[in-house]
Amino acid sequence: MNFIAMDFETANRYPESACSLALVMVRNNKIVDRFYTVINPQMPFDSRNIKIHDITADDVKDAPTMAEVWPKIKDLYQPGMLVIAHNARFDTNVMRKSLARYNIEEPHYLVIDTLATSKRFEPDLPNHKLDTVSEALDVQLWHHHNALSDSEACAGILIRQNQEFGDEAIKKFVYQI
Repeated sequence: MNFIAMDFETANRYPESACSLALVMVRNNKIVDRFYTVINPQMPFDSRNIKIHDITADDVKDAPTMAEVWPKIKDLYQPGMLVIAHNARFDTNVMRKSLARYNIEEPHYLVIDTLATSKRFEPDLPNHKLDTVSEALDVQLWHHHNALSDSEACAGILIRQNQEFGDEAIKKFVYQI
């Protein structure tokens, strides 16, 4: 399979407060490239979010905004490109709201949510959180809530599921943004 695994972390409860983004590019079920950046959300950070991902306002004070990051990654989001995320509703909403904040039109792409695939293919797990699924599938998750680690784990989950269940089973989970 060819896809991009995407993960955002946010500064607060608002989806337009992206403070980090990671993209992991996969071709033929192999990770071939990675992109990671912190983002200046130009919004206050909430202590609850900081406890989750350890990113602070000081960490992003000189970082690019989403408007400055977008030109570096926009060519990846072509119509028909498959983008995956664990709990994709969250990550696609962060993308949508973060771009809208700067009057940038949201791209159209295909999505697979590995939370949904995991519920289907790993029904006996106690929950389907990224760390639980990663451990069950022996996929490395070196630092949960680090966007790059989470993206790599998400990619690993879909690669494992694709190897075990095949393209046709995975394609049933595709939807379009």
